Amino acid sequence: MPRYTPEQLAKRNASVWTTVQAILAPIQFLVFLAGLTITWLYKAGIWIDDFSWVTIFVILKTFILILIFVTGAFFEKEVFDEYVFAPEFFWEDVGSAVAMVVHITYFVLFFIGLDENTLIWTAFLAYLSYLVNATQFVIRLILEKRHEKRTSRQQTA
Repeated sequence: MPRYTPEQLAKRNASVWTTVQAILAPIQFLVFLAGLTITWLYKAGIWIDDFSWVTIFVILKTFILILIFVTGAFFEKEVFDEYVFAPEFFWEDVGSAVAMVVHITYFVLFFIGLDENTLIWTAFLAYLSYLVNATQFVIRLILEKRHEKRTSRQQTA
């Protein structure tokens, strides 16, 4: 089932927010990989011996996650006339909201003074929540691109 009507597809392709999202998404993925690696290295006792690096990368990842969610809301408003939870992006928005809650939970636990082990597992859970959300988005994107190519070929035939 296509996500975009032809009018929405034209809006998507002309939107500056599409470009912003295309820039932020790979940056977010790189920060995810770096944060996951730093957290794993710290947990394994390899190379990283300062816990603050774990927190720094969770901060960076959370900042980028929020930034991509906010700019995504502008994208949805421009294309679907709703800032968030437009039917076409409902599950991606739910996934992003869950990921934000888990990332922010890290800071709540940090500020109430829970132990490093709990924080590390919370960081891993935050990264996992992002990975699940990113995976569903990428799968949907691949399916959309296939549909767009198929539609384009049918129109030119």
